[in-house]
Formats: sequence, C-alpha cells, structure tokens
Amino acid sequence: MKGPLFYSKILLFGEYGIIKDSKGLSIPYNFFKGALKKDENGDEKAKESNAGLRKFAKYLEQLEQDNPGLVSFDLDSLRKDVEEGMYFDSSIPQGYGIGSSGALVAAIYDKYAHNKITVLENLTREKLLRLKEIFGKMESFFHGKSSGLDPLNSYLSLPILINSKDNIESTSIPSQNTRGKGAVFLLDSGSSGETAPMVQIFMEKMKQEGFRKVLKDQFIKHTDACVEDFINGNVKSLFGNLKQLSHVVLDNFKPMIPKEFHKLWKHGIDSNDYYLKLCGSGGGGYILGFTEDIEKAKKALKGYNLEVVYNF
Repeated sequence: MKGPLFYSKILLFGEYGIIKDSKGLSIPYNFFKGALKKDENGDEKAKESNAGLRKFAKYLEQLEQDNPGLVSFDLDSLRKDVEEGMYFDSSIPQGYGIGSSGALVAAIYDKYAHNKITVLENLTREKLLRLKEIFGKMESFFHGKSSGLDPLNSYLSLPILINSKDNIESTSIPSQNTRGKGAVFLLDSGSSGETAPMVQIFMEKMKQEGFRKVLKDQFIKHTDACVEDFINGNVKSLFGNLKQLSHVVLDNFKPMIPKEFHKLWKHGIDSNDYYLKLCGSGGGGYILGFTEDIEKAKKALKGYNLEVVYNF
C-alpha cells in the first residue's frame, strides 16, 4: 500500500493575524511531501509514526461522537491498517511551520472519511468552510487548536485566499518569473519550534490593549496590503508593505523570533537587501524571506541555508 502524496504548504501572509480576521494567503510547496505507507518491519521513525497514528485513530473516534453529522470515518479499516504497521512516510520537517501535521490530516481524511468532499467537485465557499472546520477539529489533536488551513491547503494543493474567518476561496497567484531577480525564500533557523507555546504567548499578549491596537492598526493592515499586492502582482507596493510588516513583527513578536536572528532581521530592514517574516507560528523552524535581488540577499545571508520557493 502506498497512498497519494500530500504536500507541505507555506502561509505567505496571515500568521497570527488570521486568528483575528486578517487576510491570509497560503500556497502549496511541493518540495516536501508525505504519503501513508504500510510496513510491519519499519524503522524507528516508521514505528514512532505508527504509534502516533494509533493515538490519532482513538482521537478520531471521540471526534465522531462529539460532533455528530460533521464527519465520519471508516474506523475499522483505519484500526486494521494501523495494526498492520501503517505509518506516514514524510519528508516534511516537523516544527518548521510548513504543515507536517496538515499533510497527515489530509491523507487520513482522503483515505478514511465517509462521503468526503473531493477536489474534483465544484468547491463552493460552503464546502471549503466545511472542510476547514473538519480539518481544524482533526488537526487540534496535534496543536491544541487549529484553523484547519494547513490540511485544507495540503488536501486541495491549491493556493488559498483567506478573506476572513468565514470567507475563504481557492485563488490563483501570478505565474513565477523564473528569470526574475526577486524571490520568496525559506531561511532555516536550524531548530524546530512548537506551535502551542507560541500561540499561548500570543494569546497572553492579546490581553494588553496596546498590543491589540498594534495588531489591528499595523500588523493586520500591512498583512492585508501584502496579500492584495502579491495576488495582483504589485511588486513595488508589496516590498513597501513587507518592510513595514517585518518592522512590526520585530518590534512586537520578538519571542517568536529565535534570538540569534534578531540582528539579521534588523539588518534586512536597514539595508533593504531582504525582509524577514514569520513562517507559521515561529519559535524556530523556517523563517520566510522576501527580496528584490536574490543574489544580494544570498551575500548578506552568507553561511545560512536559503531555499527559493517563488521568483518574481
């Protein structure tokens, strides 16, 4: 047995903001992927994954009981496959902000959900929201609370535009200019991050009126502008808004940025060689970078591992 492939994702814009109804833009990233496989004599990693799936199957049983009418699974088949050594074979690094648990959730839904909503049908807003709700509840097993966006992106393998909590749509983004100097890149921080504690810090900060004001008047404003600019291909305006956004994050989301990157972050803003932002919840994993000149950025970030994901 080898299931279909599910890809990682990159939330280009919207981390934390979408909790408070900012816009967001998420794109599939096909460099990393995962699939369900079976092997009774798997290695340690496979055994660990199999043990995780066993717990997940129990959780899904409870999920079904607690949410009648939302989703039901072929739990007998799932349990049988887990008994036979099924695991999730994935190259998606965990704790890196690119949707490792999202791909697993998508794979399980695809294989075991009854009456599943498929990619081939007309995906109305209602269907997208229903999928997002199902995926959010499924992925909560891993993060405590999930928006459901990562699995949705992985499942559909399409860019997703979040207009607000109740308004999401699949969208298209401008075609890449493979010869372009501008780029979106991933910067490896060298350590993984945990989502739950980062979200906890954010929720604590939200209790302060000053932080809420910054979030609404600056963070969400620039995030929304970046989404609009990116989708419409307004590169000049995009980089103006990115600079502002990078600044707001450095000033107000310091705990989410690994300490050794504070200087690097500021250098990008001061030099305009690149602008950094959080990729997912932060705390480690990947940092997302944007530059109008990738060669300049590579020079400025010499010694760091850069992975280009999109060219302007």
